[in-house]
Amino acid sequence: MVTGTYISIITLNVNGLNAPTKRHRLVEWIQKQDPYICCLQETHFRPRDTYRLKVRGCKKIFHIFHANGNQKKAGVAILISDKIDFKIKTIRRDKEGHYIMIKGSIQEEDITIINIYAPSIGARQYIRQMLTVIKEEIDSNTKMLGDFNTSLTPMDRSSRQKINEETQINLRSQIKPHVNLRKLKSYQASFLTTTL
Repeated sequence: MVTGTYISIITLNVNGLNAPTKRHRLVEWIQKQDPYICCLQETHFRPRDTYRLKVRGCKKIFHIFHANGNQKKAGVAILISDKIDFKIKTIRRDKEGHYIMIKGSIQEEDITIINIYAPSIGARQYIRQMLTVIKEEIDSNTKMLGDFNTSLTPMDRSSRQKINEETQINLRSQIKPHVNLRKLKSYQASFLTTTL
């Protein structure tokens, strides 16, 4: 990215957006956060339902890109604000609605955004398989985010939750064979807990 600038990206697992009230609350939350890019997981839309992401009364304009399966489950979306000059080069979607990847540029700088919703069963295998498929697309300007449906570290799970070592995933070890991690810039993430 251009030196001295930043883009705000937020991500949220919405656990379904078929209820109008929930969509309106989501729009209010997005307007309050005022991001450049918003990634949603578990939209639970079918391809014909994506008009529902356009909520009446939203004052901000977002370009909406989505990947949905044929059933009301999974589903991911990337909303890009018109506040940034995002030029789309390619879009790649998973037919089951578990990931969407957008390659483009902002201010002449390339960027790839990958929004993932890993299935709750077999998340580790899914992430490994997905990374193998898209490994040529990943570089130092890739932003990979979403709901990986697994504990990334022991601190991420509650003390009540029992996870054996085989089930627990270390995301870094999954990504490492596919990416030169030295190229990736480290960042600090702040996590927001909200109820929609």
